[in-house]
Amino acid sequence: MRGKLLGMDESFEVVVIGAGAAGLMAATRAAERGRRTLLLEKNTKPGVKILMSGGTRCNLTHSTDARGIVAGFGAGGPFLHSALAALGPDELVWMFEAEGVATKVEETGKVFPASDRALDVLLALRRMLDRSGAELRLATPVLEIAREGDGYRVFTDDGGIHAERLIITVGGQSYPGCGTIGEGYAWAKTFGHKIIPPRPALVPLTSNERWVQELSGVTVPDVLVEVVADDSPPPSKGGARGGIPNRPTPQEKADKKNQKPLTQPLPSGERVRMSRRASFLFTHFGLSGPAPMDVSRAITERPQAGLWKAICDFVPNVKENEILDRLAAEAAHSGKKGVLNIIAELAPRRLAEALMTRARVPHDRRAAELSRNERLALVEGLKRTAIPISGTLGFKKAEVTAGGVSLDEVDSRTMESKLAPNLFFAGEILDLDGRIGGFNFQAAFSTGFLAGEKA
Repeated sequence: MRGKLLGMDESFEVVVIGAGAAGLMAATRAAERGRRTLLLEKNTKPGVKILMSGGTRCNLTHSTDARGIVAGFGAGGPFLHSALAALGPDELVWMFEAEGVATKVEETGKVFPASDRALDVLLALRRMLDRSGAELRLATPVLEIAREGDGYRVFTDDGGIHAERLIITVGGQSYPGCGTIGEGYAWAKTFGHKIIPPRPALVPLTSNERWVQELSGVTVPDVLVEVVADDSPPPSKGGARGGIPNRPTPQEKADKKNQKPLTQPLPSGERVRMSRRASFLFTHFGLSGPAPMDVSRAITERPQAGLWKAICDFVPNVKENEILDRLAAEAAHSGKKGVLNIIAELAPRRLAEALMTRARVPHDRRAAELSRNERLALVEGLKRTAIPISGTLGFKKAEVTAGGVSLDEVDSRTMESKLAPNLFFAGEILDLDGRIGGFNFQAAFSTGFLAGEKA
């Protein structure tokens, strides 16, 4: 079979594998530069994940500058400097608007097509690709990749294709129903690349707490979520190894330096792993929405760390003493106002009811009847409710993949491999994952553009 494929003599200057956001942009840019370009896609249509993203609306980017995008990727952000210099958020918006896709900025900073149709984004990308002269082949899965002289031979069911330069943009492992099953990692390994273990990111969290599940459908627009774990090392019969105390690793030291403290000290052994303030959704399985999903990567990175829990401040704009003052003022004014109505002015009514139940405050309690301990318990519920986390929904529901091709082995100025000449990577296959809100699409478009510019 392989001998038969080697007999094929089809050749392109640039071959791009994977017609997602990064691949469509890479192939378009390479062809615009006059390169004879082929874009291969195993699905029967391109941009499947684009069509699914943002609730089928496609969150193109975030309303910020290049520095804001970099900050949204944490430690990996600086890798994007050159890519964003080539195609930043403003340039990306202008590019789509020039193709007739008007955009809008929502209150959260997310940039969407004004039509709220992801299809409009994909159609614009298709028009740009067609105009560039690049060839698109659908339903053409890649079986194998091998070095061939200074270039590469790509094997498909239809034969072998020589590529002077090869760009791999097949994504990670999130939403495997779109075809992103991680085959790109094996190809990268073939050429010596290190793969940072892939794990789900921007994924909903699961909780076995019945009261949480009973609140399914309740949305809280502004919540500070901080995930912590009992990170204490398990006790051993002989104590610390060799009598030497356990010391934090360099990564743990960096984590600690970047941690945001909680509103009060945590019990011994607990440490904040990540925090995020944004919208929050209770579901039948646990927690979703931007805030829980943004902190999910801390849990998937260290699932063995212990008993994870999300500590939720449901009223981050209201200080504890302000809540106590409001309860006291209502009690002093007439005392007849129901406590439930007071709490429901701060949080959704169903959540207010749940917090009162957890605080052991009867729902018919009047403000004047509240004891000091009950007032403190209500404040604790509003400001520091701890929800045990059992896990996540995994890759099937993850918006992006954390991990992937190590950034240390890719030239950020060109997206070219430092180990294999004329091999480029772009998009989610790289060890890059950013905040929810268009950051990851911007990275895909920008790294794809730069790879197409340099290939």
